[in-house]
Amino acid sequence: MSGEMSAIGSFILALLLAGYLGQQFLPPPKPKVVGLDLGTTFCSVGVFQAGTGEVEVLGDAEGRKSIPSVVSFTATGIHVGHDVQDLIDSNPQNTIYDAKRFIGKVFEPDVLIAESARYPFQVMNNNGSAEFLITTNQTYTVTPEFIGSQLLLKMRKMAEEQLGVPIHKAVISVPAEFDEMQRNYTIRAANMAGLDILRVINEPTAAAMAYGLHKVDVSNVLVVDLGGGTLDVSLLNKQGGMFLTRAMAGNNKLGGQDFSQRLFQHATERVRQQYGVTPSLKEDIHRLRQAVEEAKLNLTVASSTQLRVPLRLLTQGPRGPQETPIIFQEPISRERFEELNADLFQKILTPIKTVLEEGHLSKEDVDEVVLVGGSTRIPRIRRLIAEYFGKEPNTSVDPDLAVVTGVAIQAGIMGGSWPLQVSALEIPNHHLRKRNFS
Repeated sequence: MSGEMSAIGSFILALLLAGYLGQQFLPPPKPKVVGLDLGTTFCSVGVFQAGTGEVEVLGDAEGRKSIPSVVSFTATGIHVGHDVQDLIDSNPQNTIYDAKRFIGKVFEPDVLIAESARYPFQVMNNNGSAEFLITTNQTYTVTPEFIGSQLLLKMRKMAEEQLGVPIHKAVISVPAEFDEMQRNYTIRAANMAGLDILRVINEPTAAAMAYGLHKVDVSNVLVVDLGGGTLDVSLLNKQGGMFLTRAMAGNNKLGGQDFSQRLFQHATERVRQQYGVTPSLKEDIHRLRQAVEEAKLNLTVASSTQLRVPLRLLTQGPRGPQETPIIFQEPISRERFEELNADLFQKILTPIKTVLEEGHLSKEDVDEVVLVGGSTRIPRIRRLIAEYFGKEPNTSVDPDLAVVTGVAIQAGIMGGSWPLQVSALEIPNHHLRKRNFS
């Protein structure tokens, strides 16, 4: 009997030794499960690399780690992500963005009319569901999940090109507020892109995983997610290895686009003051918006920047309107940018206070404040949050890539990648409702 036990022990030891040597000297297997962040403004795809235990956010051919969540329809085809940039102003009625706001939702007619009034494209009501009217060489409608499928297909192809293997399985993130129908329609979008979704994970939980909070001793985590178009604040309570979302609040009409718009309005007013007219040509507006967006990004790392934009202003000449080429130049300081957006920045604190109140916690009870979304790079916003809590928020992870990083970790877990990670489980909170401020 002892001889049999010894043989079994030797066999197990040999297996472990073979596994160890394989990890050390054989190339690690290619990831077969990807993590997907289908964001309102930007999308990303990441993988967990077996062997190293590192997350890699995959880029496109130009090395860009995310793609704009925009799809444009023309007579020649469907254009996705960065390929749409030049079509936003020239083809606005057929260029769809913010589709995530509509996916899987049933609207009252007046609510859908009010929601769609802010967009240049036409939103149709199909028995309470939103559809987008497209007019190219023919007229037809597309659904929000079809828009999502085109974005997911783009990311799937990016992953296949980077990894050199076919991809058919994924983990995907959704806002914590998404109900069962919204989650199912998100899965349907992925299925349309040829992807089998192994798990759906809440974005705040994914962000907490990216910061490694599923492996450390914390109880209360506040996630501030401020992207291009929305603000979401979630209060998570960690119980063992499980996360419970205790409270949610936000503002679905507050984000980086609004901060850029304030700067754009300031720039157009300065053009008017200097030249007597405001930019009206589509090309001028497009150039100015691009310059403003770049200036906003520069001001996250510099105290001042310079707007310099070639414009062709429509001025009144002796024979009527004529195009006058000019070079618009204007210095922009971080202080001026903060003044232009002071009231918008203050609005960020409203949902933070709400989730603490509804979660029955004081701000001193929050163990970690983590930042998600590119707009949390803005120094004034970080300072505002730090002043409110009396401590610095956790900024150890790239806020643009926090969610996709967490989803990629979960994808590695679902794919059984080595080294094994601790999974973050979510406790459903079916009675939770998100408070929206706008």
